[in-house]
Amino acid sequence: MILIVLRLVGWIGVWIGSLAVLVVFLSPGFTLFFVPLLGYSAFRAVLQLAYVRPSIYVQRVLWNYPWQLLTDVPRGRNKHPRVQEDEMWLELPNPEDPGERIPLLFLSGMRTFWWMRRFGTARTKPELKAEIEPLWFAGDPRFIAVIAASGRKGKAPKRLHLLYQRTATGRRGIEPTDWNASPAALERARRSGAHVPDAVRPHSHPH
Repeated sequence: MILIVLRLVGWIGVWIGSLAVLVVFLSPGFTLFFVPLLGYSAFRAVLQLAYVRPSIYVQRVLWNYPWQLLTDVPRGRNKHPRVQEDEMWLELPNPEDPGERIPLLFLSGMRTFWWMRRFGTARTKPELKAEIEPLWFAGDPRFIAVIAASGRKGKAPKRLHLLYQRTATGRRGIEPTDWNASPAALERARRSGAHVPDAVRPHSHPH
């Protein structure tokens, strides 16, 4: 989040500075030379704004779920047979029913190309695939989660990426029976930013 804010301020500064140089020091004939710079810096500033909301969700997930290191996680770049969307996916065990596997899709198109290359094909270099093996995971695949690549030895995970079930965005209300989720699991998911029914929230007791 700090890096996003710094980049946002930086690109806004580049835009304002470029415009100031053009207006104060140069003649109108130089306008065409500055248009690409002004357009690109504006684009990058807007892009940083688009990263703010996912970053907030990432932080909320990490406040509520510990990191896990997972190996041999099933994954694919083609459509998962159990879902309608044609997106990349990971398949993870249901925390309350380990025998059930839950597909978790890359529904957001932001920053997915890096992951797509490492999901790989038969031609993908082993060193690329090794960057997500083991896979850092925090969250609940029934609702919302964060994944990350393995950093170098002794370093923190990198390339944090938010994943979520479409229902967790509120497009369809999650019922307490979805994925056999307990009230405690639903409450934890709610604290992480997922949409869950108010009815499962624990009642507060007066002191």
